[in-house]
Amino acid sequence: MEKAKVYFTREITPEAVIKMYQVLGKELPGKVAVKVHSGEKGNQNYLRPEFMRPMVEAVKGTVVECNTAYDGARNSTEKHRELIKEHGWSKYFSVDLMDAGKPDLILPVENGKVLKENAVGKAIANYDSMLVLSHFKGHPAGGYGGALKQLAIGCASSEGKSLIHSGGFTDDQTIVWDHMASQDVFCEAMADAAGTIVAYFKEKIAFVNMVCNLSVDCDCCAVAEDPCMKDIGILSSLDPVALDQACMDLIYQSDDPGRDHFLQRVESLHGIHTIEAAAELGYGTREYELIMVE
Repeated sequence: MEKAKVYFTREITPEAVIKMYQVLGKELPGKVAVKVHSGEKGNQNYLRPEFMRPMVEAVKGTVVECNTAYDGARNSTEKHRELIKEHGWSKYFSVDLMDAGKPDLILPVENGKVLKENAVGKAIANYDSMLVLSHFKGHPAGGYGGALKQLAIGCASSEGKSLIHSGGFTDDQTIVWDHMASQDVFCEAMADAAGTIVAYFKEKIAFVNMVCNLSVDCDCCAVAEDPCMKDIGILSSLDPVALDQACMDLIYQSDDPGRDHFLQRVESLHGIHTIEAAAELGYGTREYELIMVE
């Protein structure tokens, strides 16, 4: 596989997000789903809708999300819609909770490491292409959260999230949330699930990672630790594997005093294994050319 192109700017503005999408040379066709993280109630680090607004409007996109599988303010359609309103998303955008309607869309996992299928919000079928806008940060389950997590956990329905976390475990066809897989199996299940979204949209998908507000905790945490590192910038690519790898490499290369604390979270949960597994599955590469954008 040839090296992927990953673009990088240190500028972190709404205008820079658009610029980093445009340098990809990919015009997303038709009805565009824009995957964001709406932020758990109480979280202080998620990227606000005002920051995302120019990019969403530039592609005439619809913001999409799915419900969670854990207790909180986003684990039901009714509560999630209320929080989306509270967080200001519905002030600017039409927001589609893709798993509000049932049944889920079941996507096959071809030659997966763990999963045989992935359960995603069925409304994903209403879109022709997808723009994945990810806040790159730490994560208390996956070690880190970036483009691959947005594809995997982010596009999965509540039941699909449970399936990933459990490593595909089911009991009489009922997904059991409290049956947690081993850490490496969970990472591999995320890689499997992410690959189904890439395969679903084929060449009609693009990725932008905002490497800022670098907390060890995810935007899904109601009580999140404050950022421990300075912001790094915005990266974009048509390859989600190369993109997440490049973000991790920039953190490893940083001389920020908070770097070791951030990396302790990633390494303690073997977060890099999601990237390793995704590369082995073949829908992306860890080899890339980093291209600076002024």
